Parts: sequence; structure tokens; C-alpha cells
Amino acid sequence: MKKHIFNAGPSLLADEVYASAAKAIMDFNDSGISILSISHRTPDFDAVMSEADALFRELLHIPDNYKIIYLGGGASTYFYEIPANFLGKKAAYINTGVWSKKAIKEAKRYGEVEVIASSEDKNFNYIPKGFTIPEDADYLHITSNNTIYGTEYHEDLDSPIPVIADMSSNILSRPIDVTKYAMIYGGAQKNLAPAGVAFAIIREDMVDRVVRDLPTMMQFKTHMENNSMFNTPPVFPIFVLKETLKWLKSIGGVEEIYRRNQEKAQLLYDEIDRNPLFRGTVEKDSRSLMNICFVMAEGYEDLAPEFMAYTKEQGIVGIKGHRLVGGFRASCYNALPKESVEVLVKCMQDFAVKYAK
Repeated sequence: MKKHIFNAGPSLLADEVYASAAKAIMDFNDSGISILSISHRTPDFDAVMSEADALFRELLHIPDNYKIIYLGGGASTYFYEIPANFLGKKAAYINTGVWSKKAIKEAKRYGEVEVIASSEDKNFNYIPKGFTIPEDADYLHITSNNTIYGTEYHEDLDSPIPVIADMSSNILSRPIDVTKYAMIYGGAQKNLAPAGVAFAIIREDMVDRVVRDLPTMMQFKTHMENNSMFNTPPVFPIFVLKETLKWLKSIGGVEEIYRRNQEKAQLLYDEIDRNPLFRGTVEKDSRSLMNICFVMAEGYEDLAPEFMAYTKEQGIVGIKGHRLVGGFRASCYNALPKESVEVLVKCMQDFAVKYAK
């Protein structure tokens, strides 16, 4: 039976990417050596890094005055490295959920944190609006998509201070204006690669703002100047990331995947809104394209285990909601085919036929 993988992460990748990764594991570049065993100090891997950089720049229209780096440690490592590098006296943060709160906690180790807006009052079911950005802060930090609660920023912010965005779960899912950000970072295990590598896109002048003497590995400048090769980079995840970028370019780039993502999300949200057995958990103007959260409607809560069992019988994997929200979460990342969403919608319709009062 075909599996329909809605995992929140690590998530599925395109079939073409799996195929090229499998081939490289056995024999990378017809070298007779596995990608898992090659030295990162070889021309072949230099070419991988160069191609990944060029593709990333092309797909997101990244200007020349930005550097792209690839590190281990995940986005959680950046939670403390960002304030360590850039927080002098005060930083502004917007709190939209678990990952924002983790970033705020780490930032408080290095200086004052002003939480200028929060959606915690409604269990993070919306993106805050109408806040004032303090011009005396060193930077503004946002989490652009919130996997647990299913909310997302749909526009790039205008800000008088540098904006730093955790885009772990929606990078390359929609067009963005990179010039509105001083730094974009994230774990790659949603839309780019298997777990093990985190990316950052950093405007070069930001290294002039570093406010303290840091261990060498914690300095962004170290990795920017050494093209992510100050120490051994995560070789295999970077290779897969490059292959994902190739796939994305081959289907029409970010504009095309955005169209597909909108189509998939609209299909599922329409069913949630139409179906009497289910209800969404997020304010409509804040709904995420990547992580679609919903629960059983009032009066039908007891059907949740049966619905989960039924979807599993149809090959659906990974739709159990996070424990902080409950219900269901369908993560519709870039590589998820529309067919999988159609199968989930059909399950919801079948349940309505069987149980709707």
C-alpha cells in the first residue's frame, strides 16, 4: 500500500531526490566511493557546495552581499548563537509558540529581551499584528511558520531594525524578499534534507555587529569565511539538500511550488470548513500552508481514535496532532503530492457520510 506521509519532520522528500541519494550512497559521482565515505576536502564535494550555493541563490534571488552556511546542530543551535553574536543590550522577539519561546529563553542569557507581541493568550492560534518594533533593539526575531500550532506569516515584515527569521518549516515554500531579512536560518529536515544540517543566509554586514568575543565555532564569521568548512560539514545531508534544490528548480522553482502548496492547503482547509465532523484550530488569516491543524467538532470528539485508525488503514502516516494542541496535524511540505491530500480529504468525507448527524 502506498504511504501518504504527513510527518511534521523529518519529512518526506521528492522521489527523484531519494533515487539520487541512494545512488550516491553506493557510488558518488562514479568515483567508486560512497558519499558517506568521501572526504569533504575533495573537488567533487567542493562542486556539491558550489552547486548548492548557486541553486539556493537562484531559487530565492539571494543577493551577492549574503553568505549561505551549512552547519550541524539544528536550528536550536542558532537559538543561542544568534544572541551570542548579535545581542548587545536588547533584542525584540515575537512569541508565536514553542520554538519562539525556546529562542527567547536562550536570548535572555545574553541580554534584555523585549517580547513585543505574543499570541499565547489564545494558545498561539494566530499571528500577532499591530505591534511596534523598537528602533533601539539590536534585531527583531520571528518564527515564520509554527509547526505545532499551524500558523504562518504570509508577508515579509517591514522593519527599522534587522529581522532574523527562523524559517525551518517553510523555507522555499513561497516567494520571499530576502533583502528584508538580515538573517534567515533553519533546520533542513522539513523541505530540504534529512536531519543533520541547518542552513543560514546571513547579510555580510551583520558580522560587523558582533558584540562579544566568542569561541571560534560560535562565531558566524568563522563559517562565512571558511565556506562552512572550518570543521567537517554534514556531507550527506548537504548533498541531499543540493539534490532537493535541483528538483525544485526542475519543476519550476519557488513560484511553482507555492502554487502547488496553495492548492494542497486550499483543498484540505475547504474540507475542514465544510465537514461537520471537523473544525480548524487557527484563525483563518493566520493559517499555515505547511502545517494544517484541526480537531473533531463539538459532539464528535469521541470519534478521534476511530478516525485515526481509519486513516492509518488508508496508508496515512503522521497526522496525530502535537500533545500541546491535540487533534490532527497534516504537514503538507513541498514534496507532499496533492494525491496524499486527496486521500486524507476522502477519509474525512467517508467519516461524514458515516457519522454526521
